[in-house]
Amino acid sequence: MGMGDPLVIRTAAEMSAWSSAAHARGERIAFVPTMGALHEGHVVLLRDGRRRADRLALSIFVNPTQFGPREDLACYPRDLPGDLAKAAGAGTDVAFVPEVGDIYPAGFQTTVEVGELARGLDGPFRPGHFAGVATVVAKLFNIVRPDLAIFGEKDFQQLAIVRRLVADLAMGIEIIGVPTVREGDGLAMSSRNAYLTTAERVRAVSLSRALFAARDRAAAGEGDAAALLETARAALDVDRLDYLELCDVDTLVPVTRVDRPTVLAVAAFIGRTRLIDNVRIGS
Repeated sequence: MGMGDPLVIRTAAEMSAWSSAAHARGERIAFVPTMGALHEGHVVLLRDGRRRADRLALSIFVNPTQFGPREDLACYPRDLPGDLAKAAGAGTDVAFVPEVGDIYPAGFQTTVEVGELARGLDGPFRPGHFAGVATVVAKLFNIVRPDLAIFGEKDFQQLAIVRRLVADLAMGIEIIGVPTVREGDGLAMSSRNAYLTTAERVRAVSLSRALFAARDRAAAGEGDAAALLETARAALDVDRLDYLELCDVDTLVPVTRVDRPTVLAVAAFIGRTRLIDNVRIGS
């Protein structure tokens, strides 16, 4: 385990120097990129990285390019002291906390675009989001130069896109997906859960209940996608449904039958808060 508080690094140059020194000592670096507002789901990712490598690096950067014009960039929860305390508890060696200008300096004009994987699910509802994600992840990977990076399966489409990015651009980084961490009642942990009122928090659990209901029906032998989607839809109690889709686990293309590994994914608003969740269905 790391000792004490993580070293806080603010600039890309210092972060790269730290990584170079670790690699020169023959150490493997695990990396968990985050937007801060850490919760137990992030802590699970950090602990996983701690187990897998000699050094554990965390980034905390609220990436403006992945927020749309009507999204919650300005009010996205930020709690650096709390984040560093949680990071310390998970044995984090270094926290990279750059300024926007250090990631996107004057004149910055390169974007990493992703193709088919970004077209469905969240893609139409958050135009430009995944280009923002892919660009910042590529930049962070080039600065931190990890041997492996760890992401949560709650952001399933993001994980698929990062895997594709690393494979397509030959980055040589092992990408680890960690199962979604849930509250006791099933709600997927998310920094955005903090926006929910008490009444909204009660209704938010309908997302996971809907997914679990469909998964249970599939486990009982139902293989028709339409039937499974209807089971899930009946259990949802949301103010607006962006999507509820059953997709191939690798391509994210919608399927009509569960005859291969699939992911059932949902995005919906509870009040003003947009939540996402997913479960795997089929082996």
